[in-house]
Amino acid sequence: MRIIVDRDLCDLHGQCVLTAPDIFRFDDEGELQYLPEVEGEMAARAESAASVCPTGAIEIKP
Repeated sequence: MRIIVDRDLCDLHGQCVLTAPDIFRFDDEGELQYLPEVEGEMAARAESAASVCPTGAIEIKP
């Protein structure tokens, strides 16, 4: 699955980082970093992270 984050919508709330820290993280400058492609069990965690994003900035595509 492909992960797309709309950086214009992302307000860096960090809910994705808390939900799926193996996929999403903040770098040393406080910017969001993430894996652009995931499979298997990680795909389910990516979908969970997208569902808790308060701004709807995360999109998951097959």
